[in-house]
Amino acid sequence: MIYIALLRGINVGGKNKVKMADLRTILEEMGLGRVQTYIQSGNVLFEADEEEGPLRQRLERELEARLGFAVAVVVRTLDEWKKVAAGCPFSDEEIAEAEAASDAESLYVAFMPEAPLPEKAERLSEYRTDNDKYRIDGRDVYLLFRYSVRDSKLAINLHKLDVPVTVRNWKTVNKLLALGTAMA
Repeated sequence: MIYIALLRGINVGGKNKVKMADLRTILEEMGLGRVQTYIQSGNVLFEADEEEGPLRQRLERELEARLGFAVAVVVRTLDEWKKVAAGCPFSDEEIAEAEAASDAESLYVAFMPEAPLPEKAERLSEYRTDNDKYRIDGRDVYLLFRYSVRDSKLAINLHKLDVPVTVRNWKTVNKLLALGTAMA
């Protein structure tokens, strides 16, 4: 099975630095096949014959042991990734409008290892505005920013979901889809 793993919080602001070559080596030594990385922010594609939950836990344990710091990992199968890429809830018009108002990326997906509890998900509603929109779909949160993710109260409050969250822009979502599809 082809998996896409997202490592949270590596190579951000000079903290938790990990060379992608080292990351590939660690995963290969764990017995994962056809390991490849994409950019420096902890995006990894590989083959494995394990179930997602035990695989994620094994990745987190091994990465912490080898890197010396805890790394939250989100794992999706290629089929799940395809559904994420096909499931954007925002209209082309909404996306185009947000992109026209912004000088940065507008469309993102926040990935979580499990869906937030409904009462935790409700906590985000106070941060929804005309400029910052979101839709939660199970373990994924689609985010649309009219101005910038950096200035967004919604973005900085994703932690209120009480589950680990790692965010990727739409270009990265589509690039990982293309890389995973090429591996299939």
